[in-house]
Amino acid sequence: MKTTTSIILLCIFNFAWSQSLNLQSFGTGFTSPVEIAHAGDSRLFVVEQTGRIKILNTNGSVNATPFLNISTIISSGGERGLLGLAFHPNYTSNGYFFVNYTNTAGNTVIARYSVSGNPDIADTTGQILMTITQPYSNHNGGCIKFGPDGFLYIAMGDGGSAGDPENRAQNINENLGKMLRIDVNSTVAPFYINPPTNPYVGIAGNDEIWAIGLRNPWKFSFDKSTGDLWIADVGQGVWEEVNKVSPTLANVNYGWKCFEGNAVYNSTGNCASITGTTAPLAVANHNTGACSITGGYVYRGTTYPNLVGKYLFSDYCLGKIGITTSTGATTFSTTFSGNFVSFGEDVTGELYISDIGSGTIYKIVDTSLSNESFEKNLFTLYPNPAKNILFIDKSQSNYPTEIQIYDVNGKLVLQQETGKISQNKIDISPLTKGFYFVTIKNDNDENSQYKLVVE
Repeated sequence: MKTTTSIILLCIFNFAWSQSLNLQSFGTGFTSPVEIAHAGDSRLFVVEQTGRIKILNTNGSVNATPFLNISTIISSGGERGLLGLAFHPNYTSNGYFFVNYTNTAGNTVIARYSVSGNPDIADTTGQILMTITQPYSNHNGGCIKFGPDGFLYIAMGDGGSAGDPENRAQNINENLGKMLRIDVNSTVAPFYINPPTNPYVGIAGNDEIWAIGLRNPWKFSFDKSTGDLWIADVGQGVWEEVNKVSPTLANVNYGWKCFEGNAVYNSTGNCASITGTTAPLAVANHNTGACSITGGYVYRGTTYPNLVGKYLFSDYCLGKIGITTSTGATTFSTTFSGNFVSFGEDVTGELYISDIGSGTIYKIVDTSLSNESFEKNLFTLYPNPAKNILFIDKSQSNYPTEIQIYDVNGKLVLQQETGKISQNKIDISPLTKGFYFVTIKNDNDENSQYKLVVE
C-alpha cells in the first residue's frame, strides 16, 4: 500500500474558487522555451528545446547572441531536445553550468559547460559526464537542479513505452524512472562521483540512484527556504501527481508502475507484494482536463505575501496555475491562453512561466496585492539571502534615492543615500546574520518595503 504522513486525495481541478493571479508578458520571441534559470544575478537564462540558451534581461530585452548554441549536436522535437539547465552553486567562481539534452542517437546526455571571458557567452566546448540510453523517444524527463546539499539531481523518465512494460521504474539496476544524484566536483573523468549516502552505493543497484518509481518527472524543484523536494510526475492516462519529501529522505519509492497517483495501476509481478511506497501530496484526474503536469516552485519572493510558502504548478492542457500548500490544499487561477511547460525563479524569488507555443515568458503576479503603479515602483533586491553585498536595481519608473535597513527590533542599522543609476551596490558586511526589513525611498519620495535575509 502507499503510505505518507499526510495523504491528501484531491481531484484538484474541480475547486470552484480561484486565486487572483495574472500573467504579465516579460519576454517574447523564443522558440519552444522549456526551461528558465538564473545564475545568481538579475538575468534569466531561457532554454530553447531546439538547442539554444538565450539571456533575458530585466527590461525584457533578449541578447542577440545566444549564451550557448548546441543545436547541431542534439535531436529535437516531441519530448527530445535541450531540456535542462543548472548553474553550479559556485558559478561565480568556477563558471560551470550543466545541461541535459538528447543527442543525435536519441539518448540523454548530462554535460558540463563553462562561461567564456564574456559573461553573456559560454564556451561551446562541453564535457560529457554521462550518457543514458533511451529506448523510446518520449518520457525523457529532462529537469536538472542542484539540491541544498550541493549535489546535482537528475530527473529521468521510465523510457517511454506505455505502462512501463519493461518495469524500468522499479528496477534498481536501471537509471530510467528515477531521480539520480551525483557529485559533479570531481576533477577526473567522468567528472562526477556518486555520493556515499546514495542508497545503492556499495550494494546491489545503480550507484547514481537517489529515488525510484517515477514515470516522467518533467519538472522538479527545491524549496529555497526549507530545502523540500517537490516533484510533479506526469501520469499515464488517469492521474497527475505532485510529490513532496524532505531533501534528506533517500531511497523513496514513488510507486510507478504499481501505482498511478494513489490508484493501483498494476498488481502483478513485483507489484503484487510492494510496500513502503510514498503517496503523492496531491493528485488530479484527467476527467478535469488535465493531461501533463508542469511542476513549478514554492514561492519565496517578497512581493506577494499571500503566495509565500505555497507551491505553484500548471498543466500543459489546462492553462491554469495551481497553488498548493504543504498540506495539499489546492486552489486554481482562472484559465489563461497557452501551453505552459516550465516555471522559472529569479534571483529574488519571483516566479515566471513559459508558453511553449507562443514563445512567451510571463511574470506571475498576484493581482489581489498588486496594481500598475505598485509594479512600476517595485525595485529588485538581490541576492536574497545575501552575505556582504546587496544590489538594488531601479524600478520601471523610478530610481532609489535612499535605503534604510532595520533589524527585527525596529532599530535602524544601516542608512545610505543611493545614486541615480540603474544598479546600486550596498555594502552590508557590517550586518550580522539574521532577518531585516529594508525601506527604499524613490525619487518621488515614495517608500517601498522588502524583507532581507543576511547569511
